[in-house]
Amino acid sequence: MALSLTKAPDLARRRVGRALDETGLLCVTLLEGLRRSWDLRQWWGEFIEQCWFLARVTSVPVMLIAVPLGATISLQVGDIARQLGAQSGTGALLTAAMIQQVAPLAAALLVSGVGGSAITADMGARNIRDELAAMEVMGINPIHRLVTPRLWAASMVSGLLCSVVILAGVIGGYYFNVIQQGVSPGAFFDGATTLLQFSDLLITLFKAWVFGFIAAAVACYMGMNCDYGPVGVGRAVNKAVVVTSIVVFATNYILTMIYQVLFPPRF
Repeated sequence: MALSLTKAPDLARRRVGRALDETGLLCVTLLEGLRRSWDLRQWWGEFIEQCWFLARVTSVPVMLIAVPLGATISLQVGDIARQLGAQSGTGALLTAAMIQQVAPLAAALLVSGVGGSAITADMGARNIRDELAAMEVMGINPIHRLVTPRLWAASMVSGLLCSVVILAGVIGGYYFNVIQQGVSPGAFFDGATTLLQFSDLLITLFKAWVFGFIAAAVACYMGMNCDYGPVGVGRAVNKAVVVTSIVVFATNYILTMIYQVLFPPRF
């Protein structure tokens, strides 16, 4: 019993050290992937292919998520606003929630869960087939050739999905708030502009852009460093989705806090 208690701090230190090592390697993978971004001829074709793939696999799920999500927010907020006699403010609250928080997080989680898992599986399959090692033998940096286009493709698609989430969420909220609850369309759209600034849209798109980089970087790193065998690839996919979700929510808190200090909300 005493021996196990003495080993516990050593085990905790090793796990913390391993986590810090993996975090450092992840940051190195991200920075190395961005370092050769100026050489478009090397990764432009792969970039277009990855953009089309990510857009194809995420466009339908994002619509299926955004419309009921906006409708749910509208129903909950509209019911409370009706009890307070302020139904005209439902559009403002719905639009502010969709633009400021819901849209970038939904886009990032979809890119990570649908596209990021496919990227991890692809990179893991290349790793266990020794394709990455073969590229290094031929003098080709696999990060520049494979990671760079996926970073930029995920960031661009995440920004586009963010816009789709906002549009679909507002449409769903409009239907349930205006058609179902009887709020006038003029009051709905007039209230939507009261709590928002143009900088809110810019920071939302910036968040989605950053979250796309994070999702692709984590997916590529987990796939390129997975254990050999199908089980290793499956574990890498699961770990990539979990780590991306944690990092995205932590980054969202930091960016939101900085934005709230620089641009105080308008009432």
